[in-house]
Amino acid sequence: MTENLKERVRRLCDQIRKKGKDRGLLIAFEGPDGSGKTTQRKLFKEWLAGDGYDVVTTKWNSSKLIKPIIKARKNIRAINQEEFCLLHAADFRHRLEQEILPALLKGKMVVADRFLFTALARDAARGLELHWLLSIYSPMYWPDIVFYFSVSPETSGKRIAATRTPKYYESGQDVTNIDDPFESYRQFIGRVIQEYEALAVIFNFITVDAEAPIYDQHMIIRRLFQESKERPWPQWNEEAITDWAQTAPLAREVGVGP
Repeated sequence: MTENLKERVRRLCDQIRKKGKDRGLLIAFEGPDGSGKTTQRKLFKEWLAGDGYDVVTTKWNSSKLIKPIIKARKNIRAINQEEFCLLHAADFRHRLEQEILPALLKGKMVVADRFLFTALARDAARGLELHWLLSIYSPMYWPDIVFYFSVSPETSGKRIAATRTPKYYESGQDVTNIDDPFESYRQFIGRVIQEYEALAVIFNFITVDAEAPIYDQHMIIRRLFQESKERPWPQWNEEAITDWAQTAPLAREVGVGP
């Protein structure tokens, strides 16, 4: 690294630390399908907005640039495990750079309906190595709080079956090779939940009993949020933001960048 580049990176880090004092928080809602995380995310957003917060929501697989590509590939069932991972990583990176980081640096509260842990759990359940998956998402940006909605495979399967037939990739038919989507889902979701439970320990998620009454869950989430203390950006988040700020036009709009 040349001296000029080192100095530019140092200045960026200083800018980011100053902006970090007034930044918003990133709160992720994670869990398998049928865990009720979307319901809780909506309730939480309504409560935050009613309490005066400026709230931005970001949903998994929702990039206007990448989502159509994923949808087209899924429709013809042409995605293998590695491509499945890479396409969703591209979608995530696009939203992180275009939506999440700019909102946080403007002081907004960002509520994520699933974050990169969704990819880690699903892709690991498809047989990909966690170390490789983490490298795909590097440099990584971690949420301030992750609420993980824990539910049994049986409950997840029953809730999904009560409303719809699981889709091909949702049910893991691409890796189970089981014709019946409900049976495939039952087997695949067990693997996904196993990976989620491991991630919950590794990354210190706040685990919520997703089989408890809906209002009880909501009140627990509110209490835990109110008890949480705002923390400075950890080093790995500073690295992710510095990487983004060196090239992203949006970074300069929010007061960081060369």
